[in-house]
Amino acid sequence: MHLSEFIVANRKSILAEWEEFARTCEPSSAQMGITELRDHADGILTMIAADLETAQDAAEQSKKSKGNAVDDTPEETAAEEHGAGRAESGFTVAQMVAEYRALRASVIRLWTESQGELAPGDIEQLTRFNEAIDQSLAESVVRYSEQLDRAQEISVAIVGHDLRAGLAAIRASASALLSTQHLEQTAVTLASQIAETADRTTHTVGILLDFTRSRLGEGIPIHRSEASMGTLAHDVAAGIAAAHPERRFSVEGGTEERGEWDVARISQALANLIENAVQHGTAGTPVTVHVNGDERDVYVSVHNRGTAIPREQLDTLFELRSAAPAEETSAREPQEGLGLGLYIAERIVRAHGGSIIAKSSEVHGNTFTVCLPRHAPAERRKAVR
Repeated sequence: MHLSEFIVANRKSILAEWEEFARTCEPSSAQMGITELRDHADGILTMIAADLETAQDAAEQSKKSKGNAVDDTPEETAAEEHGAGRAESGFTVAQMVAEYRALRASVIRLWTESQGELAPGDIEQLTRFNEAIDQSLAESVVRYSEQLDRAQEISVAIVGHDLRAGLAAIRASASALLSTQHLEQTAVTLASQIAETADRTTHTVGILLDFTRSRLGEGIPIHRSEASMGTLAHDVAAGIAAAHPERRFSVEGGTEERGEWDVARISQALANLIENAVQHGTAGTPVTVHVNGDERDVYVSVHNRGTAIPREQLDTLFELRSAAPAEETSAREPQEGLGLGLYIAERIVRAHGGSIIAKSSEVHGNTFTVCLPRHAPAERRKAVR
């Protein structure tokens, strides 16, 4: 009997063995019924049986054996749904992989016992079956990982929201103390430190929440109002200059360059870029911000002198990086090791319909140029209305 026919004819016994193994995946399986234990197994078997009946060339066979077959259907496969379900049920990825190992072993054992002796053509069917299992396993693992990542990011968003509310209460209490006229100087100093720490931590929590929103596919929310880009650049640079009196800052042009942007978000993006220039610029050299524009767009360039960025890294500057060792990460800048500053800046600019380009050389230094449309795209304005 052809292996695909055997799978269809013996579906019940195969599913029974699947369920028996899944029940051993404790503690998650302890409270699960038959339907949950067999989660999408029937669909996976149907998909594998159909695959065994489908012709394929050598390239398709190679991709499938590595779990890289192309899925042209927009709907989730049974294997993808199984991966998501196991993540929600609390199975470990090792337990889910073991389910596929047990399924593979069950089908091969039951089929070879029914066949008695294997014919030459049976080896090809076994090969095809193993390729189909590998493809299903790859789909389940990818979907499992995506589901787990999303759950973790939602948890970060919830914790961040609660932290920000608590920090707001701390900041309000510190402000109330500072407004009291009868505090001793020691108490005033402590209240000021509390307020400053609350502000700094609130900023960090805001960065993490922005990161989480972007990862969840919601995008960074923006609220447009008319503003002068030159004024924004001057204000942001002045604030950073106050924190770095040892550095020189120069803001050139742009007071007449106006548009509709989210002032707080764009200020955050510019601050991240300027802080990056300060951190990676050569001591004693200036950080220059230049603002200009044309009829449609406004451009803001942040330039510093420093070590040239390797060419192969320019295309990945705005992606997340591995965390720096704890001893290399400042308590005031916990996001730096992950590259969150540049990542969030790029996401804010993208949310405005703009872009950031980085250029670097030993001769000309490092320049990050932001291009921002003066107004929201027409289709976006229509959607808002």
